[in-house]
Amino acid sequence: MSRTSRARISRPGLTALWRAVLAGGLLCAIGLLPWLSRTDPALTVLKARSADRDPTPEALAAVRDQLGLGAGPLRLLGQWLGDLAHGDAGHSWISGSAVLPSVVQALGVSLLLMGVAMVAALATAAPVCARTLRRGAAGRPAGPRAGGVAAMLASLPEFLTASVLATVVGVQLGWLPALGWYGPQWLVLPALALGVPAGALLGRLLDDSLPGAFAEPWALAASARGLPGRRIARQALRRCFPGLLPNLGLFVVGLTGGSVAVEQIFDIPGLGRLTLQAAIAQDLPVLQAGTLALLLLAAVAGGATRGVARLLLGPVLRDGALTSPHRAGPPARSVLPFVYGVPLLGVVAAGLFRDPLALDTAARLRPPSWAHPFGTDALGRDVLARVGHGALTTLAVAVAVSAAALLIGVLLGLVPRVSGAAVDTVNAVPPVLAGLLVAGVAGSGPYTPALAVAAVAWAPLAAHAAALLTQERATTHLSATRALGAGPLHLLRYELLPAVVPPVTRHALLRLPAVALALASLGFLGLGAQPPSPEWGLLLAENLPYAERAPWAVLAPAAVLALLGALAVSAAGGIRIRIRIRGRWPARRPEPSAPARGTAAPRSAG
Repeated sequence: MSRTSRARISRPGLTALWRAVLAGGLLCAIGLLPWLSRTDPALTVLKARSADRDPTPEALAAVRDQLGLGAGPLRLLGQWLGDLAHGDAGHSWISGSAVLPSVVQALGVSLLLMGVAMVAALATAAPVCARTLRRGAAGRPAGPRAGGVAAMLASLPEFLTASVLATVVGVQLGWLPALGWYGPQWLVLPALALGVPAGALLGRLLDDSLPGAFAEPWALAASARGLPGRRIARQALRRCFPGLLPNLGLFVVGLTGGSVAVEQIFDIPGLGRLTLQAAIAQDLPVLQAGTLALLLLAAVAGGATRGVARLLLGPVLRDGALTSPHRAGPPARSVLPFVYGVPLLGVVAAGLFRDPLALDTAARLRPPSWAHPFGTDALGRDVLARVGHGALTTLAVAVAVSAAALLIGVLLGLVPRVSGAAVDTVNAVPPVLAGLLVAGVAGSGPYTPALAVAAVAWAPLAAHAAALLTQERATTHLSATRALGAGPLHLLRYELLPAVVPPVTRHALLRLPAVALALASLGFLGLGAQPPSPEWGLLLAENLPYAERAPWAVLAPAAVLALLGALAVSAAGGIRIRIRIRGRWPARRPEPSAPARGTAAPRSAG
């Protein structure tokens, strides 16, 4: 056997070993969670079993003896791993029931909900990119749009969407059931709450990459030969899908284990809710088994999406026959950033001149008026003032975390064999669990939410960068540049990074509102800002119980958050990269003209 053959055989083995190391490290960290957070697991378990029972020394000692806590965390972890090797995931520290049946049942519920949510996501993504598909198929210029509506939908928090659907559609109108899990009708509202934001994000990413595909020579040649527009559109989708499939796999895992808020609101016995309850109660066997199920799902979804991506691209990926759809160009000119940015800045500026902490119990839940343009909350505080002051910390930290996630994502995307397993592992960690783990290591403080969100926010960006880089390395112009003697650093600086960084940066900006919301929502875990802080996520969660009586208290911060998403995406439309070469800027490349009728399309068209 040759050395090359042995290297090819060893690569999957090394990848599997790296994935096993990461999964084992995560499970060990979870097993050490009570000791990392410096809490007494016996006290937490006792309170979870019976909140009214006094934590006497005798009662705590009985719990320690029953669970074997005196042996230490490493002994408990080793025992659990040993039992797991024999197919036994242990018993719950709270209920005493077997862990494996409950985790399998919860996983089945979450997978069913995820499947219906993905259908809703695809149905939402279709109209987002429909205009670009129609124009590209007709041979007309199909430049990317600002995508303001899609950005607003993508920036809406899932728990807010779920609450509005449950209150309006389920309770007030009575069209669909709002609580429980008893049949197909109970699937609709939670699937919409999960699928609409995910579909808006997926559709916006696809809409961003379609214009480049329609500008490739094969598409221009096919249009000149008079091929049907629908066929050209299908091939353009096939050309763009491989770059988005890794993120689609992340959506699958995220919708399965990360739908904690939606499962809580609709009372769904899914895996996200189960892991949240286990994390709060420090029920380690349930938490470890639930996380292991998500890790296995992430490995399967990640491997499947990467395999489908290679199948769609076919031999052109191996032969280096692709053309790059990400072309450098001048920034797109648009007035939409001013349309969205001026109202946002006006709201923030108006709120800064008001006191966000002033209480007026006589003016509780007042509707919008001249004195209070956004109304008041349950304590009589001015909502406009709280929105304006909350922008200072929320936006500053969100931008810093997004920039760090972008940098980490691009750097790790350059080494896909290392980042692939890391992306799957990180994506399998629910946000709540990530916050608890970071707090256990770094302690609770003002920077803990930023560390927790940054620890997981880079994963979709790294997956996107790795997918684009894999295709860019298989392009013909890169092979020609390499044949002319260009070295790795030259290729990286002048070819790879200019093709990868702009779309990934636009992706990062699209996720900016979600980062801002995640930062604030972790405050409820005692990991960061606490009431009366005016952070936007806290404003939404604090006023959510009064949404039916005082909808303005929820709609105002939600509208500002949606406005931020539209501003971020419209501003991202102008992001392009032009590289200086030997002290001068390269001349702008003209748009490719349509070839003469009869020109054959390349075989790489699919």
